[in-house]
Amino acid sequence: MNYIFWCDILGTIVFAISGVLLAAKKEMDPIGALVLGVITAVGGGTIRDILLNHGPIFWITDSTDLWVAIISSFLAMIFIRYSSYNKYPKWLMPVLDAIGLAVFVGIGVNKAVASQVNELVMICMGVLTGVGGGILRDVLARDIPMVFRTDIYATACLVGGSVHTISYLYFNLPLESATVLGIIVTLTIRLFAIYWKLTLPVVCAKQDKSNS
Repeated sequence: MNYIFWCDILGTIVFAISGVLLAAKKEMDPIGALVLGVITAVGGGTIRDILLNHGPIFWITDSTDLWVAIISSFLAMIFIRYSSYNKYPKWLMPVLDAIGLAVFVGIGVNKAVASQVNELVMICMGVLTGVGGGILRDVLARDIPMVFRTDIYATACLVGGSVHTISYLYFNLPLESATVLGIIVTLTIRLFAIYWKLTLPVVCAKQDKSNS
Protein backbone atom coordinates (compact mmCIF):
# COMPACT_ATOMS: atom_id res chain seq x y z
CA MET A 1 0.00 0.00 0.00
CA ASN A 2 2.40 2.64 -1.25
CA TYR A 3 -0.24 5.37 -1.02
CA ILE A 4 -0.54 4.67 2.72
CA PHE A 5 3.18 5.33 3.07
CA TRP A 6 2.96 8.70 1.33
CA CYS A 7 -0.14 9.69 3.29
CA ASP A 8 1.75 8.74 6.45
CA ILE A 9 4.60 11.04 5.38
CA LEU A 10 2.09 13.82 4.68
CA GLY A 11 0.51 13.32 8.09
CA THR A 12 3.91 13.40 9.78
CA ILE A 13 4.74 16.69 8.03
CA VAL A 14 1.43 18.33 8.93
CA PHE A 15 1.53 17.16 12.55
CA ALA A 16 5.09 18.46 12.92
CA ILE A 17 4.07 21.83 11.48
CA SER A 18 1.12 22.04 13.89
CA GLY A 19 3.51 21.53 16.78
CA VAL A 20 5.80 24.30 15.55
CA LEU A 21 2.84 26.64 15.03
CA LEU A 22 1.77 26.14 18.64
CA ALA A 23 5.36 26.67 19.78
CA ALA A 24 5.44 29.96 17.85
CA LYS A 25 2.16 30.99 19.46
CA LYS A 26 3.65 30.24 22.88
CA GLU A 27 6.87 32.13 21.92
CA MET A 28 9.14 29.12 22.51
CA ASP A 29 12.78 28.97 21.42
CA PRO A 30 13.92 26.75 18.48
CA ILE A 31 14.61 23.76 20.75
CA GLY A 32 11.13 23.98 22.24
CA ALA A 33 9.62 24.26 18.76
CA LEU A 34 11.61 21.27 17.53
CA VAL A 35 10.59 19.14 20.50
CA LEU A 36 6.94 20.11 20.11
CA GLY A 37 6.99 19.42 16.36
CA VAL A 38 8.64 16.01 16.64
CA ILE A 39 6.51 14.88 19.57
CA THR A 40 3.33 15.85 17.75
CA ALA A 41 4.41 13.86 14.70
CA VAL A 42 5.62 10.64 16.32
CA GLY A 43 4.22 10.78 19.86
CA GLY A 44 1.04 8.81 19.22
CA GLY A 45 2.82 5.96 17.47
CA THR A 46 5.49 5.90 20.17
CA ILE A 47 2.93 5.46 22.97
CA ARG A 48 1.15 2.81 20.89
CA ASP A 49 4.30 0.75 20.37
CA ILE A 50 5.24 0.99 24.05
CA LEU A 51 1.80 -0.23 25.12
CA LEU A 52 1.70 -3.04 22.56
CA ASN A 53 5.26 -4.12 23.43
CA HIS A 54 5.56 -5.51 19.91
CA GLY A 55 9.21 -5.05 18.99
CA PRO A 56 11.17 -1.77 18.84
CA ILE A 57 9.36 1.56 18.52
CA PHE A 58 8.64 2.28 14.85
CA TRP A 59 11.03 5.20 14.43
CA ILE A 60 13.87 3.15 15.90
CA THR A 61 13.36 0.36 13.38
CA ASP A 62 12.89 2.81 10.50
CA SER A 63 13.81 6.44 11.19
CA THR A 64 12.08 7.84 8.09
CA ASP A 65 9.21 9.38 10.07
CA LEU A 66 11.64 10.82 12.63
CA TRP A 67 13.76 12.47 9.94
CA VAL A 68 10.64 13.81 8.21
CA ALA A 69 9.41 15.26 11.52
CA ILE A 70 12.77 16.91 12.29
CA ILE A 71 13.23 18.38 8.81
CA SER A 72 9.60 19.56 8.64
CA SER A 73 9.95 21.24 12.03
CA PHE A 74 13.11 23.11 10.99
CA LEU A 75 11.57 24.22 7.69
CA ALA A 76 8.40 25.34 9.47
CA MET A 77 10.46 27.41 11.91
CA ILE A 78 12.31 29.10 9.06
CA PHE A 79 9.09 29.73 7.15
CA ILE A 80 7.32 31.20 10.18
CA ARG A 81 10.34 33.37 11.01
CA TYR A 82 10.82 34.86 7.56
CA SER A 83 7.44 34.60 5.85
CA SER A 84 3.78 35.24 6.46
CA TYR A 85 1.82 32.00 6.58
CA ASN A 86 -1.44 33.94 6.99
CA LYS A 87 -1.68 34.32 3.21
CA TYR A 88 -2.54 30.63 2.83
CA PRO A 89 -6.21 29.57 3.05
CA LYS A 90 -7.28 28.72 6.58
CA TRP A 91 -8.82 25.43 5.49
CA LEU A 92 -5.55 24.02 4.12
CA MET A 93 -3.93 22.92 7.38
CA PRO A 94 -7.11 21.38 8.88
CA VAL A 95 -7.73 19.40 5.69
CA LEU A 96 -4.16 18.11 5.50
CA ASP A 97 -4.32 17.36 9.22
CA ALA A 98 -7.51 15.34 8.62
CA ILE A 99 -5.75 13.25 5.97
CA GLY A 100 -2.83 12.54 8.27
CA LEU A 101 -5.17 11.80 11.16
CA ALA A 102 -7.15 9.25 9.15
CA VAL A 103 -4.03 7.46 7.95
CA PHE A 104 -2.51 7.39 11.44
CA VAL A 105 -5.66 5.73 12.78
CA GLY A 106 -5.45 3.08 10.06
CA ILE A 107 -1.78 2.43 10.79
CA GLY A 108 -2.52 2.15 14.51
CA VAL A 109 -5.25 -0.43 14.00
CA ASN A 110 -3.05 -2.46 11.67
CA LYS A 111 -0.19 -2.42 14.18
CA ALA A 112 -2.60 -3.73 16.80
CA VAL A 113 -3.81 -6.43 14.41
CA ALA A 114 -0.21 -7.57 13.97
CA SER A 115 0.10 -7.77 17.76
CA GLN A 116 -2.94 -10.10 17.89
CA VAL A 117 -4.83 -8.15 20.54
CA ASN A 118 -8.62 -8.02 20.94
CA GLU A 119 -10.91 -5.74 18.97
CA LEU A 120 -11.30 -3.11 21.71
CA VAL A 121 -7.54 -2.69 21.97
CA MET A 122 -7.31 -2.45 18.17
CA ILE A 123 -9.72 0.47 18.16
CA CYS A 124 -7.97 2.12 21.12
CA MET A 125 -4.58 1.82 19.42
CA GLY A 126 -6.00 3.41 16.28
CA VAL A 127 -7.40 6.36 18.23
CA LEU A 128 -4.23 6.71 20.29
CA THR A 129 -2.02 6.75 17.20
CA GLY A 130 -4.18 9.50 15.72
CA VAL A 131 -4.52 11.79 18.72
CA GLY A 132 -1.65 10.83 21.06
CA GLY A 133 0.89 13.22 19.57
CA GLY A 134 -1.55 16.12 19.75
CA ILE A 135 -2.31 15.38 23.39
CA LEU A 136 1.40 15.40 24.26
CA ARG A 137 1.86 18.63 22.29
CA ASP A 138 -0.95 20.44 24.09
CA VAL A 139 0.05 19.18 27.53
CA LEU A 140 3.65 20.32 27.04
CA ALA A 141 2.37 23.70 25.84
CA ARG A 142 0.06 23.88 28.88
CA ASP A 143 -3.11 23.90 26.80
CA ILE A 144 -6.25 21.81 27.17
CA PRO A 145 -5.74 19.04 24.57
CA MET A 146 -7.86 19.60 21.48
CA VAL A 147 -9.35 16.10 21.75
CA PHE A 148 -10.84 17.09 25.13
CA ARG A 149 -12.65 20.05 23.63
CA THR A 150 -15.86 20.00 21.62
CA ASP A 151 -14.23 19.46 18.20
CA ILE A 152 -15.23 16.25 16.43
CA TYR A 153 -11.69 14.91 16.28
CA ALA A 154 -11.23 11.87 18.51
CA THR A 155 -14.82 10.92 17.65
CA ALA A 156 -13.88 10.62 13.98
CA CYS A 157 -10.94 8.41 14.96
CA LEU A 158 -13.17 6.25 17.14
CA VAL A 159 -15.76 5.68 14.42
CA GLY A 160 -13.18 5.14 11.66
CA GLY A 161 -11.13 2.78 13.82
CA SER A 162 -14.28 0.84 14.72
CA VAL A 163 -15.30 0.47 11.08
CA HIS A 164 -11.78 -0.67 10.20
CA THR A 165 -11.70 -3.25 13.00
CA ILE A 166 -15.24 -4.58 12.62
CA SER A 167 -15.07 -4.88 8.83
CA TYR A 168 -11.86 -6.89 9.15
CA LEU A 169 -12.80 -9.14 12.07
CA TYR A 170 -16.54 -9.67 11.53
CA PHE A 171 -17.14 -9.07 7.83
CA ASN A 172 -13.95 -10.81 6.71
CA LEU A 173 -12.78 -7.95 4.53
CA PRO A 174 -9.12 -8.19 3.51
CA LEU A 175 -7.01 -6.07 5.84
CA GLU A 176 -6.04 -3.71 3.02
CA SER A 177 -9.69 -3.10 2.09
CA ALA A 178 -10.67 -2.66 5.76
CA THR A 179 -7.83 -0.16 6.17
CA VAL A 180 -8.98 1.92 3.21
CA LEU A 181 -12.59 1.83 4.42
CA GLY A 182 -11.61 2.96 7.92
CA ILE A 183 -9.45 5.77 6.54
CA ILE A 184 -12.28 7.00 4.32
CA VAL A 185 -14.76 6.99 7.22
CA THR A 186 -12.41 8.86 9.56
CA LEU A 187 -11.52 11.40 6.87
CA THR A 188 -15.15 11.94 5.82
CA ILE A 189 -16.35 12.58 9.36
CA ARG A 190 -13.49 14.96 10.08
CA LEU A 191 -13.96 16.88 6.83
CA PHE A 192 -17.71 17.20 7.44
CA ALA A 193 -16.98 18.49 10.93
CA ILE A 194 -14.55 21.07 9.53
CA TYR A 195 -16.86 22.20 6.74
CA TRP A 196 -20.05 22.38 8.81
CA LYS A 197 -18.23 23.47 12.01
CA LEU A 198 -19.78 20.56 13.89
CA THR A 199 -19.00 20.18 17.58
CA LEU A 200 -19.99 17.95 20.47
CA PRO A 201 -22.07 19.27 23.39
CA VAL A 202 -20.20 20.55 26.42
CA VAL A 203 -20.41 18.47 29.60
CA CYS A 204 -21.35 20.84 32.39
CA ALA A 205 -23.71 20.98 35.33
CA LYS A 206 -26.99 22.80 34.91
CA GLN A 207 -26.84 26.14 36.65
CA ASP A 208 -29.33 26.89 39.41
CA LYS A 209 -30.85 30.22 38.44
CA SER A 210 -32.66 30.54 41.77
CA ASN A 211 -29.35 31.44 43.46
CA SER A 212 -28.50 34.13 40.97
